[in-house]
Amino acid sequence: MNAAAQAYETEVIVKPLSAHIGAEIGGVDLTRPLSADQVKSIRAALLEWRVIFFREQFLSHEQHVAFSAQFGELTVGHPVFGHVEGHPEIYSISKYRKATRFEGQSLLRPWTGWHTDVTAAVNPPFASILRGVTIPPYGGDTQWTNLVIAYEKLSAPLRAFVDGLRGVHRFTPPQGASGTDAFRKAVDDHTLVSEHPLVRVHPETGERALYVSPGFLKQIAGLTPRESQALLELLWEHVTRPEFTVRFKWEPGSIAFWDNRTTAHLAPTDIFDLDFDRQLYRTTLVGDVPVGPDGRKSVAIEGSPVGAAAAVALN
Repeated sequence: MNAAAQAYETEVIVKPLSAHIGAEIGGVDLTRPLSADQVKSIRAALLEWRVIFFREQFLSHEQHVAFSAQFGELTVGHPVFGHVEGHPEIYSISKYRKATRFEGQSLLRPWTGWHTDVTAAVNPPFASILRGVTIPPYGGDTQWTNLVIAYEKLSAPLRAFVDGLRGVHRFTPPQGASGTDAFRKAVDDHTLVSEHPLVRVHPETGERALYVSPGFLKQIAGLTPRESQALLELLWEHVTRPEFTVRFKWEPGSIAFWDNRTTAHLAPTDIFDLDFDRQLYRTTLVGDVPVGPDGRKSVAIEGSPVGAAAAVALN
């Protein structure tokens, strides 16, 4: 191997985008297999910046899957809503997704739409990798928030309190709306309900993150309904503070790769006021079972772990 090739294979450029979250990665071609050093550098950037972005990476479905597989075992496209025909690891995120459409006007709050992927499963994905294909000329930005800094910015007494709490996560339509027939059938056929700690300990870094996905967390175990709602609303408002977030403007060939254990994200809604199409594709990587500061693991109330290897490990 010549010196130029050696330099190319090991150079990974990391450009932070905000104080607490988000970095753009350069110096790599994701259409080709990565070197061990590149994989190590990209994973380190992911752990430090929570979500990392790549530009001008025009991958096919097969290349998207191959890139993802260098960082872990892939799940099926989506455990409830299926996958792209002929590509079981890929989930289509189009402007109008019939399976996830809702009827009626949901109750809008500052945290409406924010979520961590598939926390209704007992082992939510470790990471998600989203690829932009058809992108509107403006609008359609996605936002992420850092759940570790959100935990650290709580007062010490509140951190101590939430360290010992657990919450129930499930798939349901947003408050005030009802699911379409396709949504209801998908959820009924693939029911997922799990109890997770409100604070999870990151399995690689040991950091604590507020694990309070607004889209899926429905109640805090052991609290009265009023206590639960009041505390959840306080935490949801807190984790979506602007200084904890980064906003990404998509381009064709853009890729976002985020640590699902330490982030929540917000899909855009302004695209429904525009006439432009928007098409992205996502892969997800099998995750571990969350563990709280007290050492207690999450438990499945309904449904199975996501991913074949995970299911074997837990049985």
